[in-house]
Amino acid sequence: MTTLAVPGAELHYETAGTGPVLLLIPGGNGDATPYAGLTRLLSDAYTVVAYNRRGFSLSPVDGPVDADTRLDADADDAAALIDHFGSGPAQVFGSSSGAIVGLHLLTRSPERVSNLICHEPPLANLLPDGAEWLAFLDGVYDVWRKQGAQEAMRRFAERILGVTADGTADHRSDRLAAVPEEQRAELIRRIGANLDFWFEYELKTYPRYDVDLPALTKVADRLVLAGGADSRELFPYRPNVVLAEQLGLSVVDFPGDHIGYGARAPEFAVQLRELLANRS
Repeated sequence: MTTLAVPGAELHYETAGTGPVLLLIPGGNGDATPYAGLTRLLSDAYTVVAYNRRGFSLSPVDGPVDADTRLDADADDAAALIDHFGSGPAQVFGSSSGAIVGLHLLTRSPERVSNLICHEPPLANLLPDGAEWLAFLDGVYDVWRKQGAQEAMRRFAERILGVTADGTADHRSDRLAAVPEEQRAELIRRIGANLDFWFEYELKTYPRYDVDLPALTKVADRLVLAGGADSRELFPYRPNVVLAEQLGLSVVDFPGDHIGYGARAPEFAVQLRELLANRS
């Protein structure tokens, strides 16, 4: 575990293994810990790098956050980590908000990316009913401001992730399966602390990201659009379906749902390993 200083922030990252760099960009919780299983399982073939995005967990920002340039900073942070390891372009996996960061990285710094596995980016702007989804997210933001994170997260999870009110569809114990037991309480504490940052600076803005389709078309041969086999009917899966139609690609299903990389890490790692090997 170590840190990398970048403009305006300090990034906490964890690495394991040797070989080509595989950068794992975390989703909305901003924390690297849910990638613990993938890091361990793929470290025999890759230098796996998982990190906390700026503003989350152990990656503090130096001053006020500029919402208008935050995605640029997120993409530049990923590029800086790739450069830090100095081994040329990297394999990149990003899920949820991390997939949006990955798309921006691919079009902003294409020379740094060998392949991007873009797993369920919640890009509401791509959807025909996107305005409805953005209005819902704006409403969740208002609930957070008035009633706090717990109620806002309940409403978000129920509609976005298909989590029932009593949590029975959430499989929370499974989602922590890849995290060593001694780290779980600390992870839960950190994710709870991260929620306010996520609500303030990400919930409303990242789903509004406008994909640079002409730029993405030029590098579509380096892009894999991925989704969870168990979440095909849910909102986060759908934007990749639209992107696939626009770019002439297909959506590759991975085990599990929106967080299958954690809950189903062994199966997920096997498929990710095979996919990257076939694209090398």
